[in-house]
Amino acid sequence: MEWMAWTTPTALFFVAIGLLLAGMTTWELRSPSIPRRGVLPISTTRGDRLFIGLLGSAYLHLLVIGVTGWSIWVASALSLVWLLSVMRWG
Repeated sequence: MEWMAWTTPTALFFVAIGLLLAGMTTWELRSPSIPRRGVLPISTTRGDRLFIGLLGSAYLHLLVIGVTGWSIWVASALSLVWLLSVMRWG
């Protein structure tokens, strides 16, 4: 049976996502969010924007890596900009 090779960047990625989810859960329990409309065509809460941002970041990252010859770091930077934009203005 083959096991996944956990590299340091992979482990850090999953730790960061886990910490992000734990932090958002704590924030939501301490201060429930109010749905609002931003540039997205639906009313969203902080958790909704986080989910949409993470999902969009994953697809954007794969698209940049698959279609361009750009570095993985460029794809990661664009994905992070997308996530932060959705969280702020979504």
